[in-house]
Amino acid sequence: MLAAIRQHCQAILSAVPANRMLALDVLRGLTITAMILVNNPGSWSYVYSPLLHAKWHGWTFTDLIFPFFIVIVGMSLQLSLQRQQTATKAALLKHALLRSVKLYLLGLFLVLFYYNFRDPSYNYIEQKLMAVRALGVLQRIALVYFFTMLIALYCATRGRIIAMLMLCALYLAGMWYLPYQDAYGQQFVGLLEFGNSFAAWLDHTVLGAQHVYYRTATPFAFDPEGLWSTLPAIASCVSGLLIAQWLQAQRTLVQKARGLLLCGVVAVWLAELWHFSLPINKSLWTPSFVLLSSGYCAIALAACLWLCDIKKYRLWSAPFVVFGANAILFFMFAGIAARLLGMIPVGDISLQSWLFSNLYQPAFGNYNGSLAFAISFLLLSYLLMHWCYKRGIFLKV
Repeated sequence: MLAAIRQHCQAILSAVPANRMLALDVLRGLTITAMILVNNPGSWSYVYSPLLHAKWHGWTFTDLIFPFFIVIVGMSLQLSLQRQQTATKAALLKHALLRSVKLYLLGLFLVLFYYNFRDPSYNYIEQKLMAVRALGVLQRIALVYFFTMLIALYCATRGRIIAMLMLCALYLAGMWYLPYQDAYGQQFVGLLEFGNSFAAWLDHTVLGAQHVYYRTATPFAFDPEGLWSTLPAIASCVSGLLIAQWLQAQRTLVQKARGLLLCGVVAVWLAELWHFSLPINKSLWTPSFVLLSSGYCAIALAACLWLCDIKKYRLWSAPFVVFGANAILFFMFAGIAARLLGMIPVGDISLQSWLFSNLYQPAFGNYNGSLAFAISFLLLSYLLMHWCYKRGIFLKV
């Protein structure tokens, strides 16, 4: 059995070009794997706390996953620009705009791909189509990718650093100093509360309460991937540009890993200190959260660089290479499969609830059963992703 697994992993890694830095591929795979793991428990009633988002201020392991992906988008963008040096800026912007539109539409498809078959009174037009959530994970990536491309094309290193700082400063200026009021005329300013911040007011006013994630938040419904918090999310992506520039520089791998580790540790330390005056908050995507998540991403990349490219401990990374090579397809498949499990009725409950309550919960208990369901989901997903990987089937947008 072990020999077969070893052979399987070696076959995957043998297809990776010898001169390719494996660390980024592995980090992307680890990130998308973690995202799918935390998104698909057997039951949301039984989830270990590190696999849940922080309730508001503060952070958990789960809160780092999405910003990791945003930073990796920035790294990938910078590395791809190096391979497209002969392309004009107009051509690159056209491609970026087209890619962003595709990503947004894929995100919109996932939002609309649902029907409640267990409720005979369910009205898809009114309850889903007319109340569609405007933003989300892929939608945010779409917006962040396009604006980061603008910064990448028109700003050198110093300009990129200034752009990061200006985006965070503009965000904070709005959050701290722009007044807003509720439907009763009560005025607020400078709050960072659940449902009561400038970002929440903007989402409520522009998008509408029926088109955001937290629809029942008071006094303002808002979205964790909302409009104003997209500004510091772009800053997160720009940090990925800077990390990739460090990787592209003429330095040894050891120097690159040490630099990433040092910068990451300093960034995390500063973010934790900043937390006392500006809370780390994923839903608001505060600049302290930008600093924390980018710092941890740099540390994680340094670890992957040391393990995979310096020490050559690579066998463990093969499944993550498969997942990372087809991250968008993996995300789309997982989203569709999870929705199908929730839609297909088995008596009065969904297929997912039936599987959990009849198989996983009796065998493993509440919390372990919920985690075992998520791991099974990953293992079954791997079979499809590996089949696509072997046949060269990749979803490119």
